[in-house]
Amino acid sequence: MKILVTGFDPFGGEPTNPAIEAVKRMDDEIEGAEIIKLEIPTVFHKSAEVVEAKIKEVNPDVILSIGQAGGRYDITVERVAINEDDARIKDNEGNQPIDVAIREDGAPAYFASVPIKAMVAEIKAENIPASVSNTAGTFVCNHIMYQDLYLAEKYGNIKAGFIHVPFLPEQVTDKPNTASMSLDDIARGLNAAVRAIVKYDDKEDLNVTGGATH
Repeated sequence: MKILVTGFDPFGGEPTNPAIEAVKRMDDEIEGAEIIKLEIPTVFHKSAEVVEAKIKEVNPDVILSIGQAGGRYDITVERVAINEDDARIKDNEGNQPIDVAIREDGAPAYFASVPIKAMVAEIKAENIPASVSNTAGTFVCNHIMYQDLYLAEKYGNIKAGFIHVPFLPEQVTDKPNTASMSLDDIARGLNAAVRAIVKYDDKEDLNVTGGATH
């Protein structure tokens, strides 16, 4: 099995991005699966072009993209991506699409095709906080999750998902009362999530709660 794991470059004025830094620290092989690591730009559409080129090159079985969600205290496995760009801030090339469809020929939304509940359980088994998230936002993270799932359907027999990770401690020294997580813990959490993907490759996801009231 080949698993393509992507991480965004720094954005929003931050000097680093825990997404790509944690991806770099992941194991190169997990449960027998080859981990292929890829840095992608925090840019609408260009990020998807980079991912699609890599899909054509390596023909992965799974695409797992990682992004920063500053302010979240745990590793959050995303359930769904919506076909909507509505950017609160500009991306790294100054683009700020508002109320624009990501793919005119795409579905209104795509659900993750990786075992999100099992991934959360496996991360928690490492004593790392984790939960299911029911919104990936409307910035480039939602954009690439949607694009990954669109491309997975286009190329066939590919599963895809997305994980948000917290700030690193060094990112919150000037952000009082803002949660963070160490780079080592984030990387361990991502390794655990991938373990669950491999273990549940031919199984149904866990039937446990991951809902929210808001």
